Amino acid sequence: MERFVRKGILLYDFLAVPGGAEKLTFTLLESLPDIPLCCAFRNKAAFPDEILPKAGFMDLNAASNLPVWRILKVMHAFERKTSFLNDYDWALFSGIYAPLAVRNRFRGANLLYCHTIPRFAYDLKAFYLSRLPFFLRPAFYGLVRLMRHRYKRALGRMDGIIANSHNVKKRLETYLGRTATVIHPPVNTERFCWMGQKDHYVSLARLENFKRVDLIVDAFRQMPEKKLVVTSSGSEMQRLKKLASDAPNIHFTGWQTEAQLCRWIGNAIAAIYIPMDEDFGMSPVESMAAGKPVIGVAEGGLLETVVPNQTGILLEPPPTVDAIMAAVYHLTPERALEMRPACETRARLFTREIFLGKMRTIIDGLNTPPDSDAKTQCRIRISA
Repeated sequence: MERFVRKGILLYDFLAVPGGAEKLTFTLLESLPDIPLCCAFRNKAAFPDEILPKAGFMDLNAASNLPVWRILKVMHAFERKTSFLNDYDWALFSGIYAPLAVRNRFRGANLLYCHTIPRFAYDLKAFYLSRLPFFLRPAFYGLVRLMRHRYKRALGRMDGIIANSHNVKKRLETYLGRTATVIHPPVNTERFCWMGQKDHYVSLARLENFKRVDLIVDAFRQMPEKKLVVTSSGSEMQRLKKLASDAPNIHFTGWQTEAQLCRWIGNAIAAIYIPMDEDFGMSPVESMAAGKPVIGVAEGGLLETVVPNQTGILLEPPPTVDAIMAAVYHLTPERALEMRPACETRARLFTREIFLGKMRTIIDGLNTPPDSDAKTQCRIRISA
């Protein structure tokens, strides 16, 4: 029987840096070649025209260099500039702010792929508050109240919610009382592959304070004989560079293309990734796909990906500089080589094909076609 193909659209927060959620978004777009993408804004240097979907790209022009103002602009853009959504039979929302656009949909199916809840408004509220001067705290409380109200209302309009990990599923249940189906993000296990073993370890996390890269830098400052390559950027870049100014064994590359990142990981001894209660964490899986074990932390999504003493080492939270140093000394090049087969096997649980197969099952049953027999299930074509 011929499958019914509906007119759909994918909405994602914004294209600023090439992180895990952005990779997932473009994996979906490659497999849904007939749907457009809508974002609040994009960084054209990181996301040039040639990689945008051929079916169309909608930029809501909500960029700002001021973090809080950027959040408000993005929220406003999705709520006030997306009346065109009623032209589509189904909508797939991906991110934190994009779901707010669901208020402009009065027909059709709505599906959310939840990378995480807005953590500044829920579990990391105290963490963010502690880093603000007292005179900004009232405004922060106001933003939290606004975000909680709008976000909960948006989730109430979703026909289905997919969480990227059991960790995020638990947050949805704890803070919002919503259930979700877990579908882990896809990793390009063919692109990330073993290329050899040189003399460096890699740090893969974005340079933000809750990623705790400063602890990794501190550890390698005390291990001048060990080399660290930091393969990312972020708001903490300058502070971390200054912290490592006396450590020639620490190298910052800035944001890398996927090909460059594959080479850094593919030739490393191991990866180090210790963020605070990570949502899922695609970087550790990319490392394992390249046959490289992971020094991580026993919390968040890493509990779902890294197998202690088989594909890496998980430190007790919160991680310390001494614990990181001990793990690096323990995970010698020889020990890392022994873990290679287990790492590669583990990574194959998170392939693109598995992800798309599970997404197909969910999306295929979103809704019934308009003006058709209610017994006929909607089918949205996703090419594997």
